[in-house]
Amino acid sequence: QVQLVESGGGLVQPGGSLRLSCVVSGRTFSRYGMGWFRQAPGKERTLVASISWNAMNTYYVDSVKGRFTISRDNAKNMVYLQMNSLELEDTAVYYCAIHRRPFTVLNGARDRTEFGSWGQGTQVTVSA
Repeated sequence: QVQLVESGGGLVQPGGSLRLSCVVSGRTFSRYGMGWFRQAPGKERTLVASISWNAMNTYYVDSVKGRFTISRDNAKNMVYLQMNSLELEDTAVYYCAIHRRPFTVLNGARDRTEFGSWGQGTQVTVSA
Protein backbone atom coordinates (compact mmCIF):
# COMPACT_ATOMS: atom_id res chain seq x y z
CA GLN A 1 0.00 0.00 0.00
CA VAL A 2 1.39 3.34 -1.07
CA GLN A 3 1.65 6.05 1.57
CA LEU A 4 2.65 9.66 1.11
CA VAL A 5 3.24 12.02 4.00
CA GLU A 6 3.79 15.75 3.51
CA SER A 7 5.41 18.14 5.93
CA GLY A 8 6.81 21.64 6.01
CA GLY A 9 3.74 23.79 5.70
CA GLY A 10 3.08 26.77 7.91
CA LEU A 11 2.40 30.47 8.17
CA VAL A 12 4.73 32.82 6.36
CA GLN A 13 4.73 36.47 5.40
CA PRO A 14 4.62 37.56 1.77
CA GLY A 15 8.08 37.29 0.26
CA GLY A 16 9.03 34.50 2.62
CA SER A 17 10.06 30.92 1.90
CA LEU A 18 8.98 27.42 2.84
CA ARG A 19 10.22 23.99 1.89
CA LEU A 20 7.70 21.22 1.63
CA SER A 21 8.75 17.59 1.91
CA CYS A 22 6.97 14.38 1.04
CA VAL A 23 8.12 10.89 1.92
CA VAL A 24 6.77 7.94 -0.03
CA SER A 25 6.57 4.33 1.08
CA GLY A 26 5.12 1.16 -0.39
CA ARG A 27 6.25 1.80 -3.94
CA THR A 28 9.55 1.67 -5.83
CA PHE A 29 9.77 5.42 -5.61
CA SER A 30 12.59 5.83 -8.11
CA ARG A 31 10.41 4.54 -10.94
CA TYR A 32 7.59 7.07 -10.60
CA GLY A 33 7.04 10.69 -11.41
CA MET A 34 5.79 12.93 -8.65
CA GLY A 35 3.66 16.00 -8.48
CA TRP A 36 2.82 18.76 -6.06
CA PHE A 37 -0.74 20.03 -6.20
CA ARG A 38 -2.54 22.71 -4.26
CA GLN A 39 -6.13 23.45 -3.39
CA ALA A 40 -7.37 26.77 -2.12
CA PRO A 41 -10.76 27.11 -0.41
CA GLY A 42 -13.56 26.86 -2.94
CA LYS A 43 -11.20 25.99 -5.78
CA GLU A 44 -10.17 22.84 -7.57
CA ARG A 45 -7.00 20.96 -6.81
CA THR A 46 -4.47 21.86 -9.49
CA LEU A 47 -0.95 20.87 -10.42
CA VAL A 48 1.78 23.22 -9.25
CA ALA A 49 4.89 21.28 -10.25
CA SER A 50 5.94 17.83 -11.35
CA ILE A 51 9.14 15.89 -11.75
CA SER A 52 9.90 12.79 -13.77
CA TRP A 53 11.06 9.55 -12.21
CA ASN A 54 14.70 10.32 -12.99
CA ALA A 55 14.49 14.07 -12.28
CA MET A 56 15.42 14.84 -15.90
CA ASN A 57 12.16 16.67 -16.56
CA THR A 58 10.21 19.15 -14.53
CA TYR A 59 7.10 21.21 -15.06
CA TYR A 60 5.80 24.32 -13.32
CA VAL A 61 2.53 26.14 -13.65
CA ASP A 62 3.16 29.65 -14.92
CA SER A 63 2.21 31.34 -11.67
CA VAL A 64 5.09 29.72 -9.75
CA LYS A 65 7.83 29.68 -12.38
CA GLY A 66 11.00 31.25 -11.07
CA ARG A 67 9.77 31.03 -7.47
CA PHE A 68 9.22 27.32 -6.80
CA THR A 69 11.61 24.43 -7.36
CA ILE A 70 10.70 20.77 -7.29
CA SER A 71 13.36 18.18 -6.57
CA ARG A 72 13.65 14.59 -5.45
CA ASP A 73 16.02 12.29 -3.64
CA ASN A 74 15.43 8.76 -4.82
CA ALA A 75 17.74 7.33 -2.18
CA LYS A 76 15.49 8.76 0.53
CA ASN A 77 12.13 8.31 -1.22
CA MET A 78 11.58 12.04 -0.86
CA VAL A 79 10.23 14.79 -3.06
CA TYR A 80 10.56 18.46 -2.17
CA LEU A 81 9.01 21.76 -3.13
CA GLN A 82 11.11 24.81 -2.36
CA MET A 83 8.86 27.85 -2.37
CA ASN A 84 10.42 31.30 -2.45
CA SER A 85 8.95 34.78 -2.81
CA LEU A 86 5.65 33.51 -1.53
CA GLU A 87 2.56 35.49 -2.41
CA LEU A 88 -0.87 35.74 -0.81
CA GLU A 89 -2.26 33.76 -3.73
CA ASP A 90 -0.07 30.79 -2.82
CA THR A 91 -2.19 30.13 0.26
CA ALA A 92 -3.62 26.62 -0.08
CA VAL A 93 -3.37 23.06 1.09
CA TYR A 94 -0.49 21.43 -0.74
CA TYR A 95 -0.55 17.76 -1.67
CA CYS A 96 2.09 15.48 -3.08
CA ALA A 97 1.03 12.71 -5.41
CA ILE A 98 2.62 9.81 -7.24
CA HIS A 99 1.95 9.09 -10.89
CA ARG A 100 0.05 5.96 -11.74
CA ARG A 101 2.51 4.65 -14.30
CA PRO A 102 6.23 4.07 -13.91
CA PHE A 103 8.87 5.74 -16.07
CA THR A 104 6.53 8.47 -17.30
CA VAL A 105 8.18 11.65 -18.51
CA LEU A 106 6.47 14.59 -16.81
CA ASN A 107 7.42 17.62 -18.85
CA GLY A 108 4.05 19.31 -19.23
CA ALA A 109 0.73 19.92 -17.58
CA ARG A 110 -0.95 16.76 -16.33
CA ASP A 111 -4.41 16.07 -15.05
CA ARG A 112 -4.81 15.03 -11.44
CA THR A 113 -6.40 11.77 -12.57
CA GLU A 114 -2.99 10.64 -13.78
CA PHE A 115 -1.82 10.52 -10.19
CA GLY A 116 -2.94 7.52 -8.22
CA SER A 117 -2.08 8.15 -4.59
CA TRP A 118 -2.04 11.29 -2.48
CA GLY A 119 -0.80 12.55 0.81
CA GLN A 120 -3.00 14.10 3.45
CA GLY A 121 -1.91 17.61 2.58
CA THR A 122 -0.06 20.37 4.39
CA GLN A 123 -1.41 23.86 4.88
CA VAL A 124 0.53 26.83 3.53
CA THR A 125 -0.73 30.22 4.62
CA VAL A 126 0.81 33.41 3.30
CA SER A 127 -0.34 36.38 5.30
CA ALA A 128 0.96 39.72 6.48
